[in-house]
Amino acid sequence: MPETTTAGLLARRARLLGPAYRLFYDEPFHPVRGEGVWLYDAAGTPWLDAYNNVVPLGHSRPEVVEAISRQASVLNTHTRYLHEGILDYAERLLATMPPELGHATFTCTGSEANDLAMRIATAHTGGTGLIVTRFAYHGVTSALACASPSLGQYVRIGDHVRLVDAPAGGDADTGRRFADGVRAAIADLQAHGLKPAALLVDTVFSSDGVFTAPAGFLHEAVEAIHEAGGVFIADEVQPGFGRTGEAFWGFQRHGVVPDIVTMGKPMGNGHPVAGLAVRPPVMEAFGRASRYFNTFGGNPVSMAAASAVLDVIQHNGLQANALQVGNYLRERLAALGERHAIVGEARGAGLFVGLELMADRSTRAPATALAAKVVNGLRQRQVLLSATGPDANVLKIRPPLVFQREHADFLVERLDEVLRAL
Repeated sequence: MPETTTAGLLARRARLLGPAYRLFYDEPFHPVRGEGVWLYDAAGTPWLDAYNNVVPLGHSRPEVVEAISRQASVLNTHTRYLHEGILDYAERLLATMPPELGHATFTCTGSEANDLAMRIATAHTGGTGLIVTRFAYHGVTSALACASPSLGQYVRIGDHVRLVDAPAGGDADTGRRFADGVRAAIADLQAHGLKPAALLVDTVFSSDGVFTAPAGFLHEAVEAIHEAGGVFIADEVQPGFGRTGEAFWGFQRHGVVPDIVTMGKPMGNGHPVAGLAVRPPVMEAFGRASRYFNTFGGNPVSMAAASAVLDVIQHNGLQANALQVGNYLRERLAALGERHAIVGEARGAGLFVGLELMADRSTRAPATALAAKVVNGLRQRQVLLSATGPDANVLKIRPPLVFQREHADFLVERLDEVLRAL
């Protein structure tokens, strides 16, 4: 019988899966089931999931499970046959966006969605130059890994890719500074004979350290890429579907209309469904020259899961809940700074929160090593989250949208314990 102890599972994992996979935490976590905002180990111990945006409705959401089961028991094919499910969902999805975004295309993963977005951008603009932030993550395909510097030493940034500083600061000049960086990147691409194709950003800048303020700062950068003949791609894999609370999509907080919007993880509450929305004129050249087909993208079961997710978000006020509980959580986290010198800015929007940890407040030196201890200390106290940013010193908190005040209190109390122990 296979070994089921932690040591045994680690040995089997190394033997069977090879060296490329990585695990969270110094002491790996082994959940056996999930419900709502909780994950449970084999002993039945609950762990607060403050990290998993893959399941915005919480783990094992009954409406999604039922929708998947019901459709799977009837039919599951592909998009080369007619089916109402994909059309019904496309209409509902596009209705949440500005009317300029008129076409929807479906994939299985966010990486696929961003990859397809770049193919569309290249076909539309005739360019290949891509601009991303300095510690961005956009996917694992060859085309996206070379534009995902957060993967670090594991990838080589493409010669056609230019990196710009993330929009840190949160002051009135944030937008101008970011746009200046984009304009400099455009000029450098052109100086090397490369035509800009796209500016691609995660609209909460999650991997860069979570930067959301002030709302509206993206506007000037979007104008800059348009003036250069490129398109703006809003990567909504992480901030989309009501997570920011202030808007259903992260880009809406900035008063801009993207040329392409990419989506992923949260669409199916754990079921692998992703996609993109496109302005019809931007899609025209790609559609004329290429044939798009994805065996599983847009299949009836995936569309049923995605539709159920929209139902629950819209009928249960989860966007409003994200705003209210997120504001409460940030207030409680910021208050920890009065007791712990390591605690810096609590930033974010809705239930996407970054808590900066600093070794020295006067210099804002990052507390990288201590942040790792905090993350692992919380894991020992039944709270699951991670760290982000170039220095891995920003606690990344993005729980399911069903997170409540009592869950925020639980998280903050356990974090206070860990900080006191340090």
